[in-house]
Amino acid sequence: MKRVVVGMSGGVDSSVSAYLLKEQGYDVIGIFMRNWHDETVTISNDCPWIDDSNDAMLVAEKLNIPFQVLDLSVDYKSRIVDYMFAEYEAGRTPNPDVLCNREIKFDIFLEAALKLKADFVATGHYCQKSSFQKDGKEIFQLISGADKNKDQSYFLCQLNQQQLSKALFPIGHLQKSEVRKIALEQGLATAEKKDSQGLCFVGKIKLPDFLQQQLQPKKGIVIEILENAKALYKGELLPLEINQDEENLAQKAQKFDFPNIKGKFAGEHNGAHYYTIGQRKGLAIGGKEKPLFVIGTDTETNIVYMGMGEEHPGLYHQALFIPNKDEHWIREDLKLQINQSVEYFVRIRYRQTLVRARLYKKENGLYILFEKNMKGIAPGQFAAWYNGEELIGSGVIN
Repeated sequence: MKRVVVGMSGGVDSSVSAYLLKEQGYDVIGIFMRNWHDETVTISNDCPWIDDSNDAMLVAEKLNIPFQVLDLSVDYKSRIVDYMFAEYEAGRTPNPDVLCNREIKFDIFLEAALKLKADFVATGHYCQKSSFQKDGKEIFQLISGADKNKDQSYFLCQLNQQQLSKALFPIGHLQKSEVRKIALEQGLATAEKKDSQGLCFVGKIKLPDFLQQQLQPKKGIVIEILENAKALYKGELLPLEINQDEENLAQKAQKFDFPNIKGKFAGEHNGAHYYTIGQRKGLAIGGKEKPLFVIGTDTETNIVYMGMGEEHPGLYHQALFIPNKDEHWIREDLKLQINQSVEYFVRIRYRQTLVRARLYKKENGLYILFEKNMKGIAPGQFAAWYNGEELIGSGVIN
């Protein structure tokens, strides 16, 4: 009998995953990952992980499977939280959920599962896995979830072949409504529990609150960049041709030089490190005919640059760049060689509609050229590229 360790978060998705695996005849062990209990960067009287672990334990008891709590807080702090704070402090926008999957669930947690003689680890992600033989070797594929409203393949965009070989996604072929129905029919304690909106395995705390516990407020000025600033105009869209001049690609991916573009004082903020490109909420500056959007931040000078209206040219670029060190291919057999290019569909954030683009491999890294200008491309985000339903690779935007 194959053994599988399920990461039970105390939510309905991982609960149903454990149930389905047991029904399929696996030897199932449930483990709750305790990833955070540093009260210096959380809300002291809020301990959601206790409620979540209790819910996970109730489900494990109902299913009659072994259950334990695994404390991964030391690794979580060094690999996720410290990195996240450092990135925000540098004016970049990391994705802690992508990192949590790569560094915790499918690394540290996977190692712990293998020590329990597990054949696989399973999670409640809405994505699917497939495989095929190529040159006598099994190639694993990461496929989008059947429920397009819940597809979470993007969060797994940094997994590798070895990690995928050990992963199971028991609910990836189901709709969320079907998962809820199964949980209700089986009388699972989490059947009607709301989905978590907090940080990955940290709890219900919101990201801005979490950041403010560590990154101190620092008063700075807001500059509104005037919409008709000529320096923001980058010419006509480049076509997605097989060969594209690197100079043109670099120009399309280049960041705007906001200090040298005409602007005016628009107000104050509490710290440039709290803001991300494309952000609209939390700016607390009114009196404009259209909403203000963050179009740039400078954490060294502590200046936030904004543009009025969703069509402001400072929000848009046609291309982005990923350095060699930040380029990652799930399908290593499809990795581009220097001066090769390929057309895929790309997204730069979770649940964003996929956009047709061409990837160009150059000596210093990878350029992605979109068929249209993309809104809110921020350094630190993950760009993920798909061939149909299959996620092929990803990289950290420079």
